Amino acid sequence: MMTISPASIKALRGKSGAGMMDCKRALESCDGDAEKALDWLRKKGVASAQKKAARVAAEGVVALSLDASAEDTIAAMRGALVEVNAETDFVARNDDFQSFVAEVARAALDVEGDMERLLASARGTGASFKEAFIECAAKIGENITLRRSAALTSRNGAVGGYVHNRLGESMGKIGVLVSVESLDDGAVVSPEQRALLAGLARRVAMHIAAAKPSFLARAHVPPAVVAREREIFSEQARQSGKPDAAREKMVEGRLRKFYEDSVLLDQQWILEDAGGVVDVLAAAGKEIGLTIGIGGFLHFVCGEGIERKEDDFAASVAAAASG
Repeated sequence: MMTISPASIKALRGKSGAGMMDCKRALESCDGDAEKALDWLRKKGVASAQKKAARVAAEGVVALSLDASAEDTIAAMRGALVEVNAETDFVARNDDFQSFVAEVARAALDVEGDMERLLASARGTGASFKEAFIECAAKIGENITLRRSAALTSRNGAVGGYVHNRLGESMGKIGVLVSVESLDDGAVVSPEQRALLAGLARRVAMHIAAAKPSFLARAHVPPAVVAREREIFSEQARQSGKPDAAREKMVEGRLRKFYEDSVLLDQQWILEDAGGVVDVLAAAGKEIGLTIGIGGFLHFVCGEGIERKEDDFAASVAAAASG
């Protein structure tokens, strides 16, 4: 039997939420393959499909920057999100650090969120942002890194955003950016309509921050992801011992629940009792006088998927690995 390292057990536990011994058995059964071990746990009903990455975190902030077009300053036509990490939450609350992050977010707008172009672009001082990160780290005394950057541009609508766990102006621990578009061919969106669309985009962003969808529509879910979920649900149904017809209904029901959890346009609206997200878009469109759709969204959670050192946890993991 292969030896399973404490680090691999800990990583699987963070992803699955399962107990350490269950994670150890899963890794042993799957020859140390973490993805197969995660599926093994789910098939056994030990782990859920919900992502557990948020249980581990790095410090820093997510910052939002919105910008209107030159012709229409009522509502934003472009937006950018950046995540800048530091080593401690104390630094994340530092005014100098937050001012620097705000500058990075504004610069991300000009390069459409492209990280390489952002780091290579010049600040007002003439130095590049790559050099600025080095200078900021030296000044603050911690490692400061740009983890990710992305942007959205509205074609015929507006962009809106929301930050949660707010730490400063337009920055916090969670950031969401949404573009809301008119789907009417040839429609010219008025400034007043654009302002209403921007308000709707912000509300959709608040919903996304709470509901955490992974995909915009079912068509955006990769076939491999659907096949994987179906395989897991089929194995769970097989273990139930029910007749074939009942098993198929179980699989389809669980697949439908997967879509309702993971796909924005399949979700129930979470802000108030207003039906589904599609119902909210339809009602807003009727009020504004447009057919409305979601052009796209970005959802950043600070430190998501980054493992932070936990010395007091290492001993128990090591004990599980050796036991």
